[in-house]
Amino acid sequence: MIVIITPENDVPNEIEILNQLFQEGLQYYHFRKPHKNYEGHCNYLNQIDKQYHNKIVVHYFHELINEYNLKGIHFQEQKRIDHINNPGQYFKGLNMFGKTISSSFHEPEDIEKCYFEFDYHLLSPVFSSISKQSYNGRGFDVNHIDKTIVGMGGVSSDNLLEFDKLGFKGVGVLGGIWNSNEPIAVFKKMKSHFKNLLSP
Repeated sequence: MIVIITPENDVPNEIEILNQLFQEGLQYYHFRKPHKNYEGHCNYLNQIDKQYHNKIVVHYFHELINEYNLKGIHFQEQKRIDHINNPGQYFKGLNMFGKTISSSFHEPEDIEKCYFEFDYHLLSPVFSSISKQSYNGRGFDVNHIDKTIVGMGGVSSDNLLEFDKLGFKGVGVLGGIWNSNEPIAVFKKMKSHFKNLLSP
C-alpha cells in the first residue's frame, strides 16, 4: 500500500497534482496540515473533487469525518497516547462506521505492545528523511510483528525493495513525492512495484 502525506505547507499546484494522483489510483491520502485551522481544512477539502474524499484520512480535526465522506482518521503519536486508553469516550460523537483508524509510531516495540487494533501503523524513520533534515533512519526490521506496518522516512521509488525486506506492508511518502519534479511519474513507478508484489 502507498500512503501519501500532504506537505506541511502548501506547494504550487498541490490540488492539481493531488487530483492527478487520485486519477492514477491513489487510495490513501493523509491530510496533515498542522498550520491550518478548521476552516482552512474545509477550504482545502472543498477544492478536491468530491469523488476522491473517501480516499482522504485526516490527522487534525477528526470531527471532519462527520462533515465529509472521508476514508478515516489518523492519530499522531501524542494524541494516541492522550486518548486511546479511553477510546470509547474519544469516538463518541464521531461517525466512524466503515472508516479506517491509523496511528504514527516511532518504536516497533510500541506497535507490538499497543492493544488497540489500528487498521495500519505508520512507523518512522526507517531511512533518513527526504523532507526533514537530520531525521536519521533507523532501519527498523518489523518482520516479526504480525500487524500492518507502513514504513516512512527516506522513501523513494528506488528503495521500495528495502522496505519489503524489512517486513513493511507499504510505504508512507512525503518528500519522495512533493520534492520531486515528476510526482505523478514517481507514484506510477511505486504503484507498479506494489502491483508486481501482489502478482503470483
